[in-house]
Amino acid sequence: MEYARLGGSGLKVSRICLGMMGFGSKQWRPWMLDEHEAEPIVRRAADLGVIFFDTADVYSQGVSEEITGRLLAKIFPSRDDYVLATKANSPMGQGPNDRGLSRKHLFAAVEASLRRLNTDHIDLFQVHRWDPETPIEETLEALNDLVRSGKIRYLGASSMFAWQFAKAIFTAERHGWAGFVSMQNHYNLVYREEEREMIPFCLDQGIGVLPWSPLARGLLAGTRTREGGQTVRARNDTFADRLYDESDFDVVDVLNTIAGKRRTPSAQIALAWLLGRSGVTAPIIGASRTGHLDDAVAALDVELDADEATRLEAPYRPHAIRGHS
Repeated sequence: MEYARLGGSGLKVSRICLGMMGFGSKQWRPWMLDEHEAEPIVRRAADLGVIFFDTADVYSQGVSEEITGRLLAKIFPSRDDYVLATKANSPMGQGPNDRGLSRKHLFAAVEASLRRLNTDHIDLFQVHRWDPETPIEETLEALNDLVRSGKIRYLGASSMFAWQFAKAIFTAERHGWAGFVSMQNHYNLVYREEEREMIPFCLDQGIGVLPWSPLARGLLAGTRTREGGQTVRARNDTFADRLYDESDFDVVDVLNTIAGKRRTPSAQIALAWLLGRSGVTAPIIGASRTGHLDDAVAALDVELDADEATRLEAPYRPHAIRGHS
């Protein structure tokens, strides 16, 4: 395993982050794994040196956080042995204040996450998208107070326009409030719109990039083909249908050719490309079996030559902005 500083902070994370969204309740999504099914995957991650774990309150409406808290406490000897990340913004109830980035909801969300995770602090707390209905000053002051209280160690954000993230960063700086150290954004071999503004901005500001959907929800791992989904998730994940389209298979065709020539799984090649991109600290990997983690960690040792990278990038076609909501 390799470890790196998260942005300009002193926090060290593994260069592979295990995303915990897939662990939860099948009532939320049919492909969810329960705690018993998730445990060997989390144990394998720990065995491979993964110390970075990401979840959110909205995943299975809190069940993912509960599973995450119990498994990490069981597997790691000490709370200081791992880095725990979660997020808030999405609806957690029917009330008008059960969502968003208001002071009221952020304080309630953090307290609820701490209870579900069974911990006294969150290492990386991320705003889960931009909230157009709440003044950014209100959000940032609330986050600063939560950091000062010791309940949050570092702040991150997820998927928004670069101008929005810039507004948040510079507003916090102007007031002397706690700033952001990371951006969790939609970025992979078939969705590269983040290279236009967000990633250059993060490089300039010393912000760590944590790509979500690094394998395009299975498209770059072979679970989605032109003929349709090959797994339960691929057949039922309607969100993926809104993120990717037919033209993306032109990239997949080249990926499969290079992977076949190397006799290496396509997932490893796609992750190796992403891990080599400027600014990327740790892709957030979803895993439904231990082999997915083996492939992810093995990607750290895969070096693509310039010709392979050029061939992988050549078929890309611009996309409409996807993943901000």
